[in-house]
Amino acid sequence: MADKIRCKCARCTLHELRGPIILITIGVLFLVDQVVPGLSFGRLWPVILLVIGGMKLAESLASTEGHVDS
Repeated sequence: MADKIRCKCARCTLHELRGPIILITIGVLFLVDQVVPGLSFGRLWPVILLVIGGMKLAESLASTEGHVDS
C-alpha cells in the first residue's frame, strides 16, 4: 500500500478535499444555528448542496496536468 503513487493534479487534490470541506461546512452551519438567533440548521441546510455543487464544478474545471492513473 505504501508503494502506491498518489496523483497530485489539481482535480485529484480537490476530490480529496471534498469530504473535509463538507464536514467543515456542516460544522459551521451547526455553529451558526447555535450562535445566530433566527437562523436554524433547518433553514440553512441547502448551503451543503451549494458547497457540493461548487466542489464538483471546481473539480470539473481543474487541470489534470500531471495526472497519475492508479
